[in-house]
Amino acid sequence: MSSVPSSPKILIVEDDPSILYGLKHNLSYEGFEVMTARDGEEGLKLALERTPDVVILDVMLPGRNGFEVLKELRAKSQTGVVMLSAKGAEQDKVLGLDLGADDYVAKPFGLPELLARVKAVLRRRSGDNAEKRDIRFGGVTVRTDAQVVERDGSHVELTPQEYRLLLYFIEREGRALSRDSILDGAWGQSYAGTTRTVDNFVRNLRVKLEEDPEEPRHFLTVRGFGYRFVR
Repeated sequence: MSSVPSSPKILIVEDDPSILYGLKHNLSYEGFEVMTARDGEEGLKLALERTPDVVILDVMLPGRNGFEVLKELRAKSQTGVVMLSAKGAEQDKVLGLDLGADDYVAKPFGLPELLARVKAVLRRRSGDNAEKRDIRFGGVTVRTDAQVVERDGSHVELTPQEYRLLLYFIEREGRALSRDSILDGAWGQSYAGTTRTVDNFVRNLRVKLEEDPEEPRHFLTVRGFGYRFVR
């Protein structure tokens, strides 16, 4: 089987520090590798040099505004772009989409909505490069070509980190995995979380994918050690 894919890279270009660091914290927790910039010039430079998977791009920026950054970025790169702006005028949304943005989110926004839109952009742009195979266990189907998970024929919404953890377990089917090894392998050795994080995310997978989360058949606890996944 293939190795677990690396975390998607997200670049946030936003001059409001509270929004910038709030997004950085929450997206990092969800498993993204996050870069930040606070003006258009720096954002464009990082977007071209670091090749993020998605750029979250504010419109109102010091120096070059978001539309100017998007226009130059599109001349050189096809990376995913989600525009972020307090402006609600229809013409601003139309302009952003016409310049090549994949999506447009108006402030104030909810984090779940922004996450869903970023994930949709990632799915659309990564589908051609993903290994095309379906993985099935119980009533669950994992369609790796589209990064879609279904249970009994219905779509299941997983966060990026939940999906990454799911693939980590699948690639190591039948093996007893310690919490520390899961944390290092599915989050990365640089992640500063604790093994409690693993417990919380395994609980989420059980709730979303097990027929009975209290009596799991697939995400099994290895007492005093960690977890084991079985189909």
